[in-house]
Amino acid sequence: MRKMLLASVALVLAQAVTVGDLRAEVESPDPIRLTTHDWSGQVISATIMSEVLRKAGYNTELVQADYLAQFAGLKTGDLHLAMEIWATTGTDALEEATATGNVVNFGETGMIAREEWWYPAYMEERCPGLPDWRALLDCGEAFSTVETAPNGRYLGGPVTWGGYDEERVEALGLPFEVVHAGTDAALFAELQAAYERQDPIILWIYEPHWAPAKYAGRFIEFPPYDPACYSDPAWGENPDMAYDCGKPLGPIWKAGWAGLEGKWPGAAKIIRNFSITNDEMGAMVYKADVEGVSIDTVVAEWMAANEATWQAWLN
Repeated sequence: MRKMLLASVALVLAQAVTVGDLRAEVESPDPIRLTTHDWSGQVISATIMSEVLRKAGYNTELVQADYLAQFAGLKTGDLHLAMEIWATTGTDALEEATATGNVVNFGETGMIAREEWWYPAYMEERCPGLPDWRALLDCGEAFSTVETAPNGRYLGGPVTWGGYDEERVEALGLPFEVVHAGTDAALFAELQAAYERQDPIILWIYEPHWAPAKYAGRFIEFPPYDPACYSDPAWGENPDMAYDCGKPLGPIWKAGWAGLEGKWPGAAKIIRNFSITNDEMGAMVYKADVEGVSIDTVVAEWMAANEATWQAWLN
């Protein structure tokens, strides 16, 4: 009995030392607050990062926030980490935030962003000249709805995503009305319904995502993006207006409160190490959005299948 008691005490002490050592490596028990937005891929990125940080002993919290409005919280430290800032839509906000010194770019996620106007392949018969953007000048009615006729309807993402679509329509003189989907889910539900009926539709599509692989279609070829397009009206097709070009292409970044690295230096190293591919993300978003698998399950399955990957982030 005495030997059993001593063995039990030794086990408890060993566990206490293990927990104590783990906690000693965690610089602060305060929660690291990661933002989540209104599209599945970003929630997946944030959830993976949250779970990996928890594996390292950190306390984390997922906080719903608007994509662009989140920078106010990142500047003050009320929010700590944003896992997906897309070069296509978030460059201006990120550059402004980092210029204040209160927000830090924690590097690329490994994913490359593309967001642009997209149409199903069957629309090329109804609008000859596509995918050249100039074809849209004569095809407003081909993309019209009862509400927008004779102008075409461009179905944009939620207003909180930014993207300058209204400005682009005006600058390029496109006979289109921008109508914003209320949610990411509504955007792709409308695409599916239109595709099944072969109805006219042109809308915001982004990559990494499953939709460009599932549906036959193409992105509109706008004048190539140049930084001057957004800042210098004299640049480009319209000498009097900015935004007369397509959206930029580029990386998806991680960004966070400047104080994160000082308060949780170990976590900051893990965050910088995070990297995932477009194909990996597209497959996970497909499971969540099309197959109806919960994001928690999608993330758990990815972590179980990729332990060597995320374990390397901890080193």
